[in-house]
Amino acid sequence: MPDMTASAAEVAPVTADATQTVLAQHWQTHSLNLSPIGNCMVSALIDSNGTWVWGCVPRFDSDPAFCNLVSGVGTSDPQALGLWAIDVLDLAHVRQSYGRNSAVLHTWLTDTHGAEVEVIDFCPRFKRNDRLYSPVSFCRIVRPVKGAARIRIRLRPACNYGESEAQTTSGSNHIRYYCSEAILRLSTNCAVSHVLEEREFRLEEELAFFLGPDESFSVDIRTGVRDMYEKTDLHWREWVRGLALPMEYQEAVIRAAIGLKLCVYEETGAIVAAMTTSIPEAPGSQRNWDYRYCWIRDAYYVVEALTRLGAMQTLENYLKYLRNIVDRAVNGKMQPVYGIGYESILTESIAEHLKGYRGMGPVRVGNLAYVQHQHDVYGQIILSSVQAFFDHRLLRPGTVADFEQLEKIGEKAFEVFDQPDAGLWEFRTFAKVHTYSAVMCWAACDRLENAALILGLTDRAEVWKARAATIKSTIDSRALFVRDGAEDNLYSSAFDVDEVDASLLQMIDLRYISKDDPRFLSTLNAVEKMLRRGPHMLRYALPDDFGEPETAFNFCTFWLIEALHYAGRTDEARELFEGMLNQRTPSGLLSEDTSFHDGTLWGNFPQTYSLVGIINCAVLLSRPWKDIR
Repeated sequence: MPDMTASAAEVAPVTADATQTVLAQHWQTHSLNLSPIGNCMVSALIDSNGTWVWGCVPRFDSDPAFCNLVSGVGTSDPQALGLWAIDVLDLAHVRQSYGRNSAVLHTWLTDTHGAEVEVIDFCPRFKRNDRLYSPVSFCRIVRPVKGAARIRIRLRPACNYGESEAQTTSGSNHIRYYCSEAILRLSTNCAVSHVLEEREFRLEEELAFFLGPDESFSVDIRTGVRDMYEKTDLHWREWVRGLALPMEYQEAVIRAAIGLKLCVYEETGAIVAAMTTSIPEAPGSQRNWDYRYCWIRDAYYVVEALTRLGAMQTLENYLKYLRNIVDRAVNGKMQPVYGIGYESILTESIAEHLKGYRGMGPVRVGNLAYVQHQHDVYGQIILSSVQAFFDHRLLRPGTVADFEQLEKIGEKAFEVFDQPDAGLWEFRTFAKVHTYSAVMCWAACDRLENAALILGLTDRAEVWKARAATIKSTIDSRALFVRDGAEDNLYSSAFDVDEVDASLLQMIDLRYISKDDPRFLSTLNAVEKMLRRGPHMLRYALPDDFGEPETAFNFCTFWLIEALHYAGRTDEARELFEGMLNQRTPSGLLSEDTSFHDGTLWGNFPQTYSLVGIINCAVLLSRPWKDIR
């Protein structure tokens, strides 16, 4: 039987201060100091006291059985729903961290008398019978470490986006919770009545909880959950061992990589932009969006970052997802976002029974971005796919048939590159010919030329080379201008206007211009002048559908860091990067936005864009391994 007596010393801290003792408090208002667990089928977010405050079943985009995070009701409120709390009476302090290189979370709660309880949270994920076992299930282990604390268990799944508490039935060692989209069965060696009545009791033995499908637990619950813990922890450590890490910033990269992996829905290969919905981008802004879907743009950046680390399975699975949605496209027309099960309709509505994060509603379900025209997606589909024609590591190399399917996407890119769209920032009330979208369409044609050449299709390579040249000529004639005081021409964020946005900093990464091009330096100077706020970056500064932006967009700050490095300002880039690492939660993660006034995190969490930025900048700025070998 595995030894479950892990101490704080044996479990690696997430960040330098992650295991420091902190005064415990049951938050009346929530924060984004959250730690995710998951297994690429289901996930949950756990607050700094070990309380589950977010989790959807049976999929990332399902009704959140654990919806407390956006309920507007604090976890200690008697009426709180959508949570799973292990309350230690007379709580004095808490420390929390992940296992070393693992997605298994440990929380230690100590009462005023010195008694200590450890809670271990994870979702099972390991090889069983030569197959990956990752069920729609959650596990908790609650064990006395020192003394015998008095605890209370509050397990209150909600239904219909917070409308009501799930109804229950129970047996001698299980409880069924009738949620909106699934029946969850809790199997445990804890007295069932303790859970049902939320009774206070003395913790004198280790308790195991398995919350999953409505099926009997086939082995002794304590032995079975212990075994799952050991195998899941080992699985994550082995996955991390296979990553090609930079020499510096390894802890940050590992945490970001695991965070990205937890946003993958492995059943289809989809990648969600974040686990949550409706965390506002700024206080009271109503910029509250549902990010539990697969944006082609976000997923492109995720697979690019993980592929840089050698995590090839995510790319392979995502390519399967892309092939399926491309097959469904009519005349090559692609949406910017799809459901994780290939759904094309993501009707947007308001969850009336949820008051929102810190009471800042609305809570939105679905996302109207699916009806928008965002022409950059054609480039991102092809950029994600083209590696399959060159990379010998892939189990399924790209074929001529795959290329012919991608040509339909390229045809659409060439058709729309100079047409107005909503752009990557998804403006809802106006459209322009956005330079980033046009550059992505250029990249689509440019990369199709590369793929055609490797396949020996020289005639098709000439076609795509000519089309790329046509797009480039148009961009350089309509998106370049001279601003007063600038030494050289610089690029605008849209055709025929004098504006800039942060996406222009991506032109080097996309190989549209070189880092030595004077137009890049002029563009960088203009972007900094207009959008930089101290150590942070705005996406754009002009008013949009909701007024002027109020917070910095974390991914754009990472784009600035990359651009500064390319411009020869590496010391400054390092300083900004290390400042961003200090902005992370104790779990080593970031949300979408940061207040440039007080550093508070805002926006959905964990945000894949932001985690990609951590990885890309670490790889770019790290000293090489040869420096120490």
